[in-house]
Amino acid sequence: MCKVIVFTAALALLTGCAVGPDYQVPATPEPQAFSGGEDILAGRTDQQRFWKGFDDPLLEHLIDQTLTSNLTLEEALARYERAAALLYGAERDQWPSLTANASASEQHLADIEQSPPGTGPERVQRFQAGVVASWELDLFGRLRRATEAQRAELEATGADLSAMQLALAGQLTNSYFELRGLQQQYQVAHRNLALQQQSLDIVEARVDAGRGTEFDKARAQVQLELTRAELPALQADIRAAMHRIAVLTGQPPLALVEQLSAQSGLPEVVPMIPVDTPGDVLRRRPDIAAAERRLAAATARIGVATADLFPRFTLSGLLSSVAVDSGDLFTGSAESRRVALGIDWTFLDHNRVKARIDAAGADNRAALASYQQTVLEALEEVETRLVRYQRAQQRDDRLAQAMNNAEKAVDLAHARYEEGFIGYFEVLTTEQEYVSTRDAAVRSRTEVILAMVDVYRSLMGAPD
Repeated sequence: MCKVIVFTAALALLTGCAVGPDYQVPATPEPQAFSGGEDILAGRTDQQRFWKGFDDPLLEHLIDQTLTSNLTLEEALARYERAAALLYGAERDQWPSLTANASASEQHLADIEQSPPGTGPERVQRFQAGVVASWELDLFGRLRRATEAQRAELEATGADLSAMQLALAGQLTNSYFELRGLQQQYQVAHRNLALQQQSLDIVEARVDAGRGTEFDKARAQVQLELTRAELPALQADIRAAMHRIAVLTGQPPLALVEQLSAQSGLPEVVPMIPVDTPGDVLRRRPDIAAAERRLAAATARIGVATADLFPRFTLSGLLSSVAVDSGDLFTGSAESRRVALGIDWTFLDHNRVKARIDAAGADNRAALASYQQTVLEALEEVETRLVRYQRAQQRDDRLAQAMNNAEKAVDLAHARYEEGFIGYFEVLTTEQEYVSTRDAAVRSRTEVILAMVDVYRSLMGAPD
């Protein structure tokens, strides 16, 4: 028997194999270049911390605070720590387990239980202490495949954590520039209000001088009130953006209102977007890495299920001391030893095991489809955001030119109106065009910044 045990242990150590398929990273489509980025991608910057390119100390501080205090990130970190603990447990399952036990008992015997009946001792004491070792000999790789699957899950959870960090940094950056854009729109609305108040003053002066009409005055007042009506909605949007930023940094909604109320314009220069091939992007994105690692875990679990088709061998040993008197424990005469080789084989339950293998295979196919879909969506996301960024830049350039022309038109309209060459209807139309163009230009500049942030997020793998 001892020879069989030694041989089995040696076999497990030297010739053990792992059943089930060995994982290979699947091939993915890798275009040579992104079609939407020929006129956009240039230069390089710190890709992992792209927000530093804006040279905004407050933005950098808020993002650092988000990456240390955001509660959603704390949840993701806890999931990573859980996966690490499960991996440690899976690794320990491959090694012998050691258990210590001790017991003391006293039994009162009935007459019939005494030997001979009625004449033996009435009480029987028993003391025992020992150590039990048990080791599953992983001949068919069940435990190794389980460890392989758990290690891949840990790596996937780590990639999820990285994706969450990038996503939160991107969300904070977007919310911050949305706030700055709204604040700038509010300033523009105030300037528009001053312009329309000036127009109303001119009309009233002309009415008082008998050169204008009450109709012109009423229309000027309507335009003024319409601009005033925009201010409350802008104020609400500004406060909502402040609340969002505070919560992203792990603070109550009102915590940053005072700090963020100090207005700051949108950046005039945006960081240069790094030149990268689609292959570089796919290899860098943590969401793709997480999907690939989960595919690896699903592949390993096929081996875990397949191993149940084969017997499990367990080597166990017992070293104990048993005595009727506690003083006799750990003496030579009280020593007890046992070595055993156990075999557990559910060969009569073949159909149920086969069903588990089929289920693991289906999970693997689902994980493969999920991985392939993640790759396609990543390519789509980058292409789409590059195009949006390019078009946003073109729109911004044209609106800037339109705003210059609209400003000149307003000055000319005011001058011609005061000289009596045109009516107030032409002035009002020109002012409306100017107000609309100036507001659109501010919105457009905000959209350019947000589109650029979205490009970075897609290149780095921070999905919405």
